[in-house]
Amino acid sequence: HVQLVESGGGSVQAGGSLRLSCAASGYTFGTYCMGWFRQDPVKEREGVAVLDSDGITKYSDSVKGRFTISRDNAKNTLYLQMNSLKPEDTAMYYCAAEELLSAYDCYSGTSFQYDWSNFGQGTQVTVS
Repeated sequence: HVQLVESGGGSVQAGGSLRLSCAASGYTFGTYCMGWFRQDPVKEREGVAVLDSDGITKYSDSVKGRFTISRDNAKNTLYLQMNSLKPEDTAMYYCAAEELLSAYDCYSGTSFQYDWSNFGQGTQVTVS
């Protein structure tokens, strides 16, 4: 049973930084495609960043150059380092895990539109 627990959200001023963490359990962490998604009350959920089992990454255009996704397989933890935060980054951020995405599909753009099987409960990020 896949479990994902996010932490690290909070309130920050524009230009600031936050690091989100996602503690994963219940599966072989290093073999899954992992991702971060976000959603605010008026928009659909959008993909922010994905990371395949080989460490290849993909970012949405809105965060490229500011956010960094990484994983520590020894700690079963996924991270999202967010720098130069903007008010439009305000959203609930969700960690996601997917077994069925191939490595190519994970780091290609198609993973953002895929119907992922596992999400955490989310952590709120507010930028003012």
